[in-house]
Amino acid sequence: MHAPIVTLTMNPALDISSSVERVRPEHKMRCGPARSDPGGGGVNVSRAMQNLGGSPVTVYPLGGTIGAAYQGFAADAGVAGHVVQISGETRESFTVDETATGDQYRFVLPGPTLSEDEWRACLEVVVERLPHGGYLVASGSLPPGAPTDFYAMIARAVAAHDVRLVVDASGRPLRDALAEGVFLIKPSRDELAELVGVDRELRPDEQLSAAHDLISAGRTQVVALTLGSAGALLVSADRSLRLPTPKVKVASPVGAGDAFLAALVLRLAEGRPLDEAFTTAVAAGSATAMMPGTQLCRAEDVARLEAELSP
Repeated sequence: MHAPIVTLTMNPALDISSSVERVRPEHKMRCGPARSDPGGGGVNVSRAMQNLGGSPVTVYPLGGTIGAAYQGFAADAGVAGHVVQISGETRESFTVDETATGDQYRFVLPGPTLSEDEWRACLEVVVERLPHGGYLVASGSLPPGAPTDFYAMIARAVAAHDVRLVVDASGRPLRDALAEGVFLIKPSRDELAELVGVDRELRPDEQLSAAHDLISAGRTQVVALTLGSAGALLVSADRSLRLPTPKVKVASPVGAGDAFLAALVLRLAEGRPLDEAFTTAVAAGSATAMMPGTQLCRAEDVARLEAELSP
């Protein structure tokens, strides 16, 4: 048994991935076979958790014909949860691999505009389904129409309950949530620099200092910083851990950060120590990068990479 987990995705996207020999302007480019996956931060977190044996509850809004297709793909993927119906059309995102160069092109649409009634309905569903004694993962961008302090509203809603709020966002939505206080954040190196008001890449010592400052100010208890090929940094009040990225053949980085967060939270929910959860998280991110398109980590790859990372 492990603590319950709920994920929230306010701006889901139907992820379509394909490949072409070369991306060229003003040319009709014949693509290879296409794959469709239900995407968006929290849904990706849920999918990765399921691949690792978890069973999270997922909350997300959907609308239109794309939303109907999305719901079908989500059902096929075993994503369980609650759908909030909206009037707008769920967005799509496109990932195209250029086979001649190995470059990847990602096109992300803004998503539908939610009315106040719609985003409040999402908030109400989350509050009704709070994972008492567990983890609430709010991940991904906010759609047009949702207030920038939406994640801060969630932080205020869970403050009086035994719920650990995890936020994976950037910019104003993340800053507003931190002002209320959360359990864990997972910024990238660029997002951490933006958070502390620096327009350049932070040095390793500056990354550590910035994370400690956020923790000592009571804004978060844990900072999990993903650094791409440079690995990851995990900081809490009493420890800091760094791990390198395992040497793997990268097929697509799409979803690697979501898989990292999924593994980290899942292992914590299972009662694992923070250092063990961090090792699994780094392994899951790298295992996802090995997968083509928008596919997420496989449990057997995560276990192998986890063994390589363990002392």
